[in-house]
Amino acid sequence: MTTQAFVDPDEIRARFSRAMSDMYKAEVPLYGTLLELVSDINQRTLANNPTLAEQLRQTGEIKRLDQERHGAIRVGTAQELATLRRLFAVMGMYPVGYYDLSEAGVPVHSTAFRAVHEASLQKSPFRVFTSLLRLELIEDEALKQKAAAILAQRIIFTSRALELIARCETKGGLSASDADAFVREALETFRWHGEATVSAKVYQQLHDQHRLIADIVAFKGPHINHLTPRTLDIDAIQQGMPSRGITPKAVIEGPPPRRCPVLLRQTSFKALQEKVTFIDEQGNAVAGSHTARFGEIEQRGVALTPKGRALYDKLLNIARTQAPSESNAQAYMQALTDIFAELPDSYESLRKQGLAYFRYFVTDKDDAVTQDGPRDLDALIQSDYIHYEPLVYEDFLPVSAAGIFQSNLGDQAQTLYTKASSKDRFEQALGASVLDELALYADTQARSLKRCEEQLGIPLS
Repeated sequence: MTTQAFVDPDEIRARFSRAMSDMYKAEVPLYGTLLELVSDINQRTLANNPTLAEQLRQTGEIKRLDQERHGAIRVGTAQELATLRRLFAVMGMYPVGYYDLSEAGVPVHSTAFRAVHEASLQKSPFRVFTSLLRLELIEDEALKQKAAAILAQRIIFTSRALELIARCETKGGLSASDADAFVREALETFRWHGEATVSAKVYQQLHDQHRLIADIVAFKGPHINHLTPRTLDIDAIQQGMPSRGITPKAVIEGPPPRRCPVLLRQTSFKALQEKVTFIDEQGNAVAGSHTARFGEIEQRGVALTPKGRALYDKLLNIARTQAPSESNAQAYMQALTDIFAELPDSYESLRKQGLAYFRYFVTDKDDAVTQDGPRDLDALIQSDYIHYEPLVYEDFLPVSAAGIFQSNLGDQAQTLYTKASSKDRFEQALGASVLDELALYADTQARSLKRCEEQLGIPLS
């Protein structure tokens, strides 16, 4: 009896990411232009910054840079969310973090599906920011019930995709042919559908509540609404977009420019107005339009510890006492830079003050550590037995995500929601607990220190 070989979930994820990128490039040609710009900027940045290039080679990030993508999807029901969790699990992607966007005027709460181990992330860092509509935030009770009824009627997964998910769960994996079929079938959930499932009148009612409510409820499926490449210099991207015929949003979301990037910076081009067809009371098709999908670019920096994140959040709250907009973009960025001077801008300071996470590596120093030699980590670093590199932030920032959404909805689209979010309710809908992203970073850092101990043959103090 032979055991059937299963395809590694990391490989399935890599295939799916490539297929998603190809599909989105066909649907949104401007995304292809964006990829070309990002590639050009990344190559120029690496050529001009050998230290950064060596850092990326040391950590393995250089191999993942060109394939790095994050997508975003919004679903309407607990069943849709729970089934997405099962679908992503086939690809080795798990829910990490809880994000409440209602505080920033967006009626959803979210998690990020991604790989959780550094070895898997190096093979494929594909991640999907996944949001669930909070129907309870619709104030009009009749419209709330109508939206729930509309969502209850749709099925966003193909029958073959559901069959393959169940097979993977039962057998423990997918064969090569099943993995290929899974990628094809799963892709259909993320495909754009230009046909609305509601009339123009109902669409407008949903739209008047919030544009994202219309986007989530009024269509056959939850189409991928952006796909995001990673750049090494987002300021150069922001400056370079107009020369490629792309109009960027006014302000880069996240921290200001720094020598040592932290967390996540994001920008985007404005959402496209796309042709759609609605149905009238007689069932006839009626031409219309919908603004939903946009292009986004991100630059990722070092992950911050709880102490570092508390400082970041404090500084960001100070800076955002006046929300950024088209009219105050330059003044806002200057104020942001001034305020963030309190956050150290060197990796050594971030490390020594316990503000950021790092990966540690044994150097190729020839002489071994003697029995009476250094045991202290700082001393071993000083003696060139160990060096460290920043641990890349793999997750998201709720204020930045909301800022991207709002910039594509218009400055006047902000809504004040007073009902508290609920991580427990989200996890109940998800059918699982979300993982703690900070614990994952701490685990990665600890594993790297453990490897150093094993290679050096000494315990670190």
